[in-house]
Amino acid sequence: QVQLVESGGGLVQAGGSLRLSCAASGRTFSNYPMGWFRQAPGKEREFVAAISWRGSNTYYAGSVKGRFTISRDNAKNTVFLQMNSLKPEDTAVYYCNTALDYSVTYYRPSEYWGQGTQVTVSS
Repeated sequence: QVQLVESGGGLVQAGGSLRLSCAASGRTFSNYPMGWFRQAPGKEREFVAAISWRGSNTYYAGSVKGRFTISRDNAKNTVFLQMNSLKPEDTAVYYCNTALDYSVTYYRPSEYWGQGTQVTVSS
């Protein structure tokens, strides 16, 4: 049984920063890429960022590239999302996911999702 627990969300003003964390258990964490997704009210869940199992390769959605940074600590089974220069359109529930296979650029989400953490950016 895979468990993913996100934390670090909150309310921040536009231009501010947040750092999200996702603690993973129940699967060999270091063997797979990890990803972050988000879902805004009334919208479908969308890809945000992914990182390879070693952490050497990353891939970002165009809307967050240059502002967000994904990283991981395999010793702690944790993946992070540093979010800078936040915008009101970044408001969403953020979810982490462990990948179905080994591609970062063509990230395929597995069935395993956390409960999500709310990020709200005020203008």
